[in-house]
Amino acid sequence: MIITEKHKDSEIIFLLEEANEGGYIARSITHSIYTQADTLKDLRDMVRDAVICHFDDEDIPS
Repeated sequence: MIITEKHKDSEIIFLLEEANEGGYIARSITHSIYTQADTLKDLRDMVRDAVICHFDDEDIPS
């Protein structure tokens, strides 16, 4: 996958995988962001929280 400079600062792309021990893992392919949860619904919330924690308020991609 090719990430253009145009989208690098406006989008965060995550790779989602089932964890060996159960649940799910989300890993950003463009930033150092990683999280996990038991359900896909919970994973979505955890990804949102991880992104908020990773960036300063003015730097969060839209």
